[in-house]
Amino acid sequence: MALVFLSELATYPLTCGRSILTWPPPLPTSLLIYLPVFPDPHLRALLPPSRSARSCCSSSSGPTFLCLSLFSLALVQDSISNKKMPSDCEQDIRSYGDSDGGIAATRSMDSVFSTASCFPLTLQFIDVSYSVKVAPMSGSTGRGIKCMFNSAGKSTAATEERVILTGISGVVSPGEMLAVLGPSGSGKSTLLSVLAGRLQGKHAGAVLANGRRLTKAVLRRTGFVTQDDVLYPHLTVRETLVFCAMLRLPGTVAKAEKVAAAEAVMAELALTKCADTAVGGPFVRGISGGERKRVSIGHEMLVNPSLLVLDEPTSGLDSTAASRLVATLGGLARKGRTVVTSVHQPASRVYQMFDSVLLLSEGSCLYFGKAKEAMDYFGSLGFAPKFHVNPADFMLDLANGVSQMDHQGDAEKSTVKQSLISAYNRVLAPKVKAALTAAVPGDATLTGKDASRERGRKGHGSISWTSQFSILLQRSLKERRHESFNSLRVFQVMAAAVLSGSMWWHSSAHDVQDRLGLLFFITIFWGVFPSFNAVFTFAQERAIFIKERSSGMYSLSSYFMARMAGDLPMELILPTVFTLILYWMAGLRAEPAAFLLTLAVLLGYVLVAQGLGLAFGAAIMDAKQASTIATVTMLAFLLTGGFYVQNIPGCLAWMKYVSFTFYGYRLLIGIQYRGNEIDYYLHRKGREEAGDLVAQVDAPVCIVALIAMLVGYRVLAYIALRRTSA
Repeated sequence: MALVFLSELATYPLTCGRSILTWPPPLPTSLLIYLPVFPDPHLRALLPPSRSARSCCSSSSGPTFLCLSLFSLALVQDSISNKKMPSDCEQDIRSYGDSDGGIAATRSMDSVFSTASCFPLTLQFIDVSYSVKVAPMSGSTGRGIKCMFNSAGKSTAATEERVILTGISGVVSPGEMLAVLGPSGSGKSTLLSVLAGRLQGKHAGAVLANGRRLTKAVLRRTGFVTQDDVLYPHLTVRETLVFCAMLRLPGTVAKAEKVAAAEAVMAELALTKCADTAVGGPFVRGISGGERKRVSIGHEMLVNPSLLVLDEPTSGLDSTAASRLVATLGGLARKGRTVVTSVHQPASRVYQMFDSVLLLSEGSCLYFGKAKEAMDYFGSLGFAPKFHVNPADFMLDLANGVSQMDHQGDAEKSTVKQSLISAYNRVLAPKVKAALTAAVPGDATLTGKDASRERGRKGHGSISWTSQFSILLQRSLKERRHESFNSLRVFQVMAAAVLSGSMWWHSSAHDVQDRLGLLFFITIFWGVFPSFNAVFTFAQERAIFIKERSSGMYSLSSYFMARMAGDLPMELILPTVFTLILYWMAGLRAEPAAFLLTLAVLLGYVLVAQGLGLAFGAAIMDAKQASTIATVTMLAFLLTGGFYVQNIPGCLAWMKYVSFTFYGYRLLIGIQYRGNEIDYYLHRKGREEAGDLVAQVDAPVCIVALIAMLVGYRVLAYIALRRTSA
């Protein structure tokens, strides 16, 4: 019978008779299960080759006992269950789920993390300062509007400099967890962005990793978890982590090994139970807030980071969930990682889990040192609470300038802050500088095996462009499966087709005005519908796109092409269904060639309209503003399309030549009325105002113009995206 108990461990123990072997990586608190083990090559395969227990087990005639961490056991057990996975990995995961395949996947999981082992990283930040130029609050609205049109490189006299950080210094060693405390607006998020190498602007001071400036090799080893959970809401937890593993792990790692790594992270972060539940979001029901935050951490854990930076990971969580999350972070730190996290208002038991604390107030440092020594330090300065309080609450009161429970004015609060800043510069700043000097030995840097491994990762780590495109395309299709053919969108298209088909039921070619009205309605509907849907494409994914691009997960071109390809099913199938219904109900030219030409023109027209929406969405990256600009543009295109006004004023005549509605409408007319048919039908009714509707622009010119717009709009969208991700 198996014996189960709790134990505080630093490593995986493997017990064979009286011999004990140490098996890294470590786990802090884990359930251990002692199981009788007979000489079995499959179980021996669980051991790394260099530390095989075959010799000690073979000397024993009776059964030995194998002590496995519940983490490894849960991984194998979870892999046996039949879970739904991304389509391109199903074969690999089915083999992973077999008994032998599960053991092989466990070995492959070890190989993934052994090739990217966590090297110790000491983080130092010295006199970090940062300021931004902002417009003053006073002034008219017109001044703000004028500033929108100023060039990016020019400053105006109306701007003023706002200091965000002032001379922040500190050091965090491997195995430590630093908490950055401070009220809202104190500069916590900015400091974390600087430490993680994610700040877009320039800052003063230095950020060092093992005594050297941050390099690309270090940034690849850095995990940054933003305050908001930037995740796809409609993907499951397993799909989210598997796709991330496929993109972020080196290209030399097999698919099955990447899947195993994702399963390992889920087990380590206690996400196995919700693995097949949608992540969810503000408008989509999914997993809890604590689980969603652990998924965000799992995103970064897949690269086995040496430095993990988290921006307020406990925001929105109850005290129990926050305590569990910080305990998880502490376990990650005890495995040799350097963890830096900001916390807004931690509970007392959460505060006790931190090794060091950095207290900020309006961009200045009030305290940096051991968490357990903070209260004694402030007490030595004469700031001691009258009764027992949560240390974090007391420190936040001090950061806000509140030194006692009595009411204080702004002058007294400013005096408290200034006295604490002066005390820090006088008492703690010299100690921090001494710690910075002694933190990293002169030869401690990314050298030797770690350096060669990083060079190997740089040369062979990134996956190919085609692999990126394939993975991103699958993710895009899975994420958008809920909206591509949802019932409301299908109903909208079907209703429009049936209603218009009924209105123009078996219309005659002799009724030219009615027939032209139908053709122009088609151009209106399929000009507005896809363009307005495309406006939201990049705006909705802006946060995810910027985060993943900053992590170097994929190239911009692979993302852009996968996004375009992922939208094709929705953009092509619905117009085809619309044409199948409307064409025959309205009694248009009953020839197969005419029908196919109409369908081809409409599909190309839809792609052009979609490209216009993509260009606006990518250039503005704000759904409301882009929708407004798209509305005005489409209105101009429709008015100059050739149906409402035949004789456009000369100063506005150029607009019809940049309107894709003009060219699409002409092509549809040319398919339904060949040669001089339209003039013939109009003259039979005694009307002389027919004009030359078809001959204004011939078909080849219309086709070339639409193709140029189809390509040109997407090129503009790509350029705008590159500017956004720069």
